[in-house]
Amino acid sequence: MVFTLIAHLWTQPGKEAEMKALLLEASQIYLKDEGTINWFVMQDTKDPTAWSIVERYEAESSLTLHTENPYYKKFIETVGPLVDPSKPPQILKHNEL
Repeated sequence: MVFTLIAHLWTQPGKEAEMKALLLEASQIYLKDEGTINWFVMQDTKDPTAWSIVERYEAESSLTLHTENPYYKKFIETVGPLVDPSKPPQILKHNEL
């Protein structure tokens, strides 16, 4: 069964270009992780500060491999200052049917 994680997050106004660059870089790195099927990044068409990430894995256990990627620590440290503190990220976890 495919495990899917969907993350919604918002940047601080003026940080959109930095967030876009970071998410595009992350998608290229994480897509190579063992057990990762897809890692999509999307920017909202009406609110440029709103982003969605759809991560698809072979199994929920593949998420552990994702967080063990050496890039993960750098990503978390870099994305933190870009995120709007007044809008906490939303993380949804699903098993695809």
